[in-house]
Amino acid sequence: MASKIAVSLALAALLACAAVSSAARRMEEEHHQPAAVFPEHELPPLPKVELPPFPEVHLPPKPELPPFPEVDLPPKPELPGIPDFHFPAAKP
Repeated sequence: MASKIAVSLALAALLACAAVSSAARRMEEEHHQPAAVFPEHELPPLPKVELPPFPEVHLPPKPELPPFPEVDLPPKPELPGIPDFHFPAAKP
């Protein structure tokens, strides 16, 4: 029963979309106007803009950071490779 309702709702939505798109297409065809052509004219020059002077800022001196401690790491393990793999030779 629920599947019949779902199918009927989906069919109604599909028909509504088709009707709206065809109506929109007909309206575009009926009221098609050529693109507006604007006359060429010169724009007035833009005014010169000056920014206010940047205020001087006095910051405290940057603190010295302690040096990084030395860290003893274990040796890096070798990555396993593909044994005896060679790319095939290019054909001339």
